[in-house]
Order: sequence, then structure tokens, then C-alpha cells
Amino acid sequence: MAENLYSKIGEVKLDNLIADSIVPVLVKGITLEKGQGVLKRGTVLGIVTATGLAKVVDSSKTDGTENADCILADDVDTGDGSATTDFPAQAYISGCFNRNALIFGGTDTVEKHETRLRELGIFLKDNIAY
Repeated sequence: MAENLYSKIGEVKLDNLIADSIVPVLVKGITLEKGQGVLKRGTVLGIVTATGLAKVVDSSKTDGTENADCILADDVDTGDGSATTDFPAQAYISGCFNRNALIFGGTDTVEKHETRLRELGIFLKDNIAY
């Protein structure tokens, strides 16, 4: 009997976050601060100056997270207030992304952070949802 030498190990589910491949999509490892709940893929993150931990960008803050730094690459559950450890994750540091798929903290909008993201090599464009 012939042995099966292949198997399905996963699948790609397109979510319209990445808008184009004209700009190289690069990632970096980050550490998410615990206790933020579930953070969704496409969440724009800032880095807390004092700790180096990533949190959802929010221009009303003054701890470093008022400035966009990267985009979360996968959904991550950082736990609730009882979480005891911070969470490693992957984040995009360059690429061309769908502006309508990005998630921000507070009342922030894409217009608030677009210039900063462009300076970092993260470009935005409008995509038609499919």
C-alpha cells in the first residue's frame, strides 16, 4: 500500500488587509502588553516608551502609544486584567495595506496616522471589499 506523503497543515483566509504587493511586506517580533483583551489582525500599534511593549495606538495618550509603529499581523488574545505575562506577536513594519481594514484605539482614524505610517514604509490605499 502506498504511503500518503502529504497532508493539509493549514489554509490561507484572505481578509483584504494587504492591499498590494508593490511594497515589500516585512514583519518584526513585538511584545504586546498584557490585559488588552483580544486584539485583531490589522490593529495599528504604538510602543510604550518606558517599557518597549506594544499597545493599540491612541493619539490621546502620552506614553509613546500616541505614535503609530506597526500593524498587528494576527489576532492575539492578551488576556484580561488577570493576565500575568506579556504576549509575543508578529507585526508588519512595511507594506501596502487597505486603509479601511485598519483598527485604531480611542477615536483615532486613519487620517490621524497616515503620514506617520508612510514615514515608516507602511502605505495605505482603498481596496474594494470582496
